[in-house]
Amino acid sequence: MSLSGPGDPSGSEALPVIFPAPTDRAAPAARRAARPTPTDADDSARQLTFFGAETADPSVADLAGLLAGPGEVVRMGGTARLSVLVDAAWRVHVLVAELALRGVAANWEATTDGRHAVRTSYARTLMPLATAWLNGAGKRPPAGFHLNGRRLRLWLAAAGAVEPAGLLLRLGVADEECWAPVGGALDAVGLAGTLLGPVDGGPAYRITGRRRLARLAELVGDPPATAPATAWPARS
Repeated sequence: MSLSGPGDPSGSEALPVIFPAPTDRAAPAARRAARPTPTDADDSARQLTFFGAETADPSVADLAGLLAGPGEVVRMGGTARLSVLVDAAWRVHVLVAELALRGVAANWEATTDGRHAVRTSYARTLMPLATAWLNGAGKRPPAGFHLNGRRLRLWLAAAGAVEPAGLLLRLGVADEECWAPVGGALDAVGLAGTLLGPVDGGPAYRITGRRRLARLAELVGDPPATAPATAWPARS
């Protein structure tokens, strides 16, 4: 089963049907998006400025938000592919649409445990991310890694969960080397969270507190059209 972005004519099958396909009523960032902005794996060479998801055009560098969470990247020759397992069909809709905005074709398939695997095609445009993040067989954020609204939005769409105590941003189970640097990047944007280990329902960062949650909601912007209202932080 597949759904492909621009450049892949094979995407003839539909997404999971729990939610309708994305339409022009999608989030403001999608409506205003122009062509993807060419970029390197991380724009840390410039002064760190933290934009909300709705205030800048999408770029391939935003996909670092998926790698901050449970996303994975692999290389093949001069190309690379990103993949992430998600637990709900609405996440598939959002991620495939977000990838398409960045000129990255993607497909999905159901897994035996009831989840969905979203995978991009192998693409040269993803190689800078792979080069920056791969550390031997595993992944680790590059020096200077930071988060902004666009990256947080992708992380939230892939692996965020609203709960009574706050909001969880899930991490990769096998990515322990990433947990501390990603936590530092959250701290830097005013979203200091509590790291939950696997025994406590993680790995994930739990963000609590009215001010932190309000800041997160402002950074990630309005919920995607296909997201349940209870799955996205509400703006105060």
